[in-house]
Amino acid sequence: MAEDGRDYGGGLTFSVVVTCLIAASCGLIYDYDNGVSGTPNEEGAFRRLFSKQYRHYLVVGVAIPVFFEFTGMIVIAVFSPVLFRTVGFSSQKAILDSVINSLTNLVATILSSFVMDRTGRRFLFIVGGLGMMLYKVTIAWIMAVHLGAHEGVTMPRNYATGVFVLICLCTFSFGMSWAPLRLVVSSEIYPVEVRSAGQAMSISIAFGLSFAELQLFITLLCAMKYVVFLAMTIYIVLFLSEMKGVLLETMRSVWAQHWYWRSFIMDFKQEFQVNHL
Repeated sequence: MAEDGRDYGGGLTFSVVVTCLIAASCGLIYDYDNGVSGTPNEEGAFRRLFSKQYRHYLVVGVAIPVFFEFTGMIVIAVFSPVLFRTVGFSSQKAILDSVINSLTNLVATILSSFVMDRTGRRFLFIVGGLGMMLYKVTIAWIMAVHLGAHEGVTMPRNYATGVFVLICLCTFSFGMSWAPLRLVVSSEIYPVEVRSAGQAMSISIAFGLSFAELQLFITLLCAMKYVVFLAMTIYIVLFLSEMKGVLLETMRSVWAQHWYWRSFIMDFKQEFQVNHL
């Protein structure tokens, strides 16, 4: 409901569905074609990607965009003016705060591009995930105390300002870690012969989940709460190898040294040797 009293709705429309399907399809077609044309080794890349030999690449390449969408930062970016209005800011200040929050994300992403090769991917993933969890739990606690306990009455200005600062800090953590790294890592982990198919898969999943997230995020958040941030951080700690300074052509050696994924590589090598005896 707008301030002028008119109800513009907010339900799922046919145009929204068509737009999201077109975006996901274009991401799939473009990224698959980008590198396939004129590259004979990429023929059948999708079929190879689902084989046992490439299973570890597929699992990590799918898990990262899934966790990225479950952070809910896209929802915050889209609905931040509404959020800031809810905690007590005027319409103009809510829009200004939304712009500041977006600029925070931009600055953090640019800074991350200079830092990630020094600190490593895993470090930024872990610190960013823990930071987002801490900030969002704090935001939820403040809003529950000052809005939930008073049946939706606007919270005091100092607490509203605190929520704004915490959201910017959460956005900064996101911009330093998961926002850029989900694209960087998905372009690094796949071998050359399946890279275009793997990137197409990751980006198409991200587009599809973005659409679903905007429809279902509130329900999912109420069910999962902060557990998703803890889960995605633990996943990075256990299943993602550090790729800092590793050449794309030698990426297999990184997976061969991982405590869990090396078993898939060794099993494939043994099977290959048996079949070619």
